[in-house]
Amino acid sequence: MKFIKSFVTFTGKELTELRRSGRLLIFLILFVLLGVLNPATAKLTPWLLSTMADSLESSGITVTAYTVTAMDSWVQFFKNMPVMGLLVTVVMFGGIFTSEYARGTLIPLLSKGLPRSAVCAAKTFVMLLVWSAGYWLSYGITYAYSDYYWDNSVVQNYPFAAFGLWLFGVLLLCCVTFFSSFAGSAAQVLLGVGGVYVAMNLAGMVGTISQYLPSYLTQSGELLTGQAQPSDFRWAVIAAAAASVVLLAVSLPLNA
Repeated sequence: MKFIKSFVTFTGKELTELRRSGRLLIFLILFVLLGVLNPATAKLTPWLLSTMADSLESSGITVTAYTVTAMDSWVQFFKNMPVMGLLVTVVMFGGIFTSEYARGTLIPLLSKGLPRSAVCAAKTFVMLLVWSAGYWLSYGITYAYSDYYWDNSVVQNYPFAAFGLWLFGVLLLCCVTFFSSFAGSAAQVLLGVGGVYVAMNLAGMVGTISQYLPSYLTQSGELLTGQAQPSDFRWAVIAAAAASVVLLAVSLPLNA
């Protein structure tokens, strides 16, 4: 009962601080812009190609007529989100634990009996909540514009592909929680998360092992064209979900 009460109280505190500092508003605006940028980039592609046609032809490159479809918009979504969306999220929350440890703002609360595990759970919940809100907001905007200007039916499996990328983001944020349990600075946390990401990508270069790694969820190209099906990603989904649960299960005792 004490854990739940502390969890709810600290969650409210974290959300209030994000709102008052303006970081939450900036974060949501960024994801709104990302959602608009995807169809906008696709819409402007023919104009950009026609504008550059003369300079390209002088270089020996012939520009032919290009018909934009919803596929172009969704390709932009899955291209921009890992780089501009997920990266910004991880960097933004990289110091969510260590900054409070450094400032000593948690000491008075902990001395009054606030469980450290409740703090850990609340901060993780806030990270996942904010990431989910921004991500699915951007997804919804991309979906609406793509369907309005073109037809989303030409793109296959995009809801599952979006789910996979969201789940991969959940895993990286769970890594933030894990490394924050013993790291001394935000830089160390980000280094640890970056190391996990690089390790997964390097391991994915070995044979068919990539299909069993969470990083496989970021490869949406074949899903969108129908060359791959959601069932081909089942082990990557299981690995990402299991790894997230394990990281949280290990982090809570470390913060007890």
